[in-house]
Amino acid sequence: MDSHIHFALLLSGSNKGTDVTNEAEIALLAAKDRPVWIHLSADHPDTEAWIATHLTYLPEAVREAMLEPQTRPRTHRTGAGLLVILRGINFNAGADPEDMVSLRIWVDEHRIVTLSRLRLQTVADVAAMVRTSGGPERPAGVMAELVEQLTDRIEEHTSNLEERVDRLEAATIAEPDEAMRKEVADQRLELTELRRFIPPQRDAVRQLCHIPLFATDEADILTEQHDQLVRVAESLDALRERLHTIRDELQSAQAERLNRNLYVVSVISAVFLPLGFLTGLMGINVGGIPGEHSRLAFWVFSGLLLVIALGVLALLRKAKIL
Repeated sequence: MDSHIHFALLLSGSNKGTDVTNEAEIALLAAKDRPVWIHLSADHPDTEAWIATHLTYLPEAVREAMLEPQTRPRTHRTGAGLLVILRGINFNAGADPEDMVSLRIWVDEHRIVTLSRLRLQTVADVAAMVRTSGGPERPAGVMAELVEQLTDRIEEHTSNLEERVDRLEAATIAEPDEAMRKEVADQRLELTELRRFIPPQRDAVRQLCHIPLFATDEADILTEQHDQLVRVAESLDALRERLHTIRDELQSAQAERLNRNLYVVSVISAVFLPLGFLTGLMGINVGGIPGEHSRLAFWVFSGLLLVIALGVLALLRKAKIL
């Protein structure tokens, strides 16, 4: 099979779950009414030509949207089918999970065509279900299963983020340090990326719940996933507020440390200012310096400085500065 076609699976019949590997046969299945799932590479140079040749029944705007480099989650009903664009957590090696992978989907009564630029674990898992004959038998059922698994992984990742914020919050209360500032910044960036896609994905799934293409059980799954995405979006909003609070606490702790250090410097300056004045005065190189010819003058002067220092400290303490 050419590399622009990742797989093509039959969804019903005696050979349900069979991988079709011949491209000519896949092209025929794409045009027939037998339920089939075709998964394509969105960034392969041959994909655009294959779609233009074998999916001619799709409106031109839909074909363009399925190949668009930048996407956001949405649902668009056109004719007898649906264009659905969703996002999934990026579990690819070396990737940041919040760099969500776009999944572009065309689904109608007879076929489901999906495209992604990167590997998406949800697609692999649902395909494995179909291959074992335990998966959905309708394209709409595949669509509902994809939404369910995408949402489950999003919720799992959000729960992990909540646990990390919990630990960060506890550490901030116990003993804040500079390393936490970077961690807060990293988590805020991660949260920003998630909040960029989750609310529109919630709205896209909500639209799916009311489309007659889905059977009752499939619509029930989509309704549950919409509710799940609502909870995830609310959790992300709460996490944003908590991270704002943690950032404010870290800034307050930093300001407090700075004020404490300035306070210590100010006290030291108050003690040594009169001492510095006297040592500077007695160190000028002119005649008539008191004790110039006395062997005890240095010790007397040092004792005087000590008395003055203790006197300044006593005044500071009396004034409740110390």
